[in-house]
Amino acid sequence: METIDTIRNGLIDKILSIKNKDFLRALDNLITSSASSSEVVELTQEQKSLLEMSEEDIKNGELVSQDIVEKRNLEWLNGI
Repeated sequence: METIDTIRNGLIDKILSIKNKDFLRALDNLITSSASSSEVVELTQEQKSLLEMSEEDIKNGELVSQDIVEKRNLEWLNGI
């Protein structure tokens, strides 16, 4: 299992090899925004209700697999 230091050092090595300025700026924005995104996001009552309903579906086993969803989507698309 990789340690945090191993992952960090690997990333640093990869970043040092990047020559594309736009890519480095985008990477910097990504890192900066993820580091500062620790603020608490308040959910609306509707969002909370939807999450509670989802939890109930999970508890009751009322789930549909990704494969089934993709199959249904393809059937629907082919029917158009």
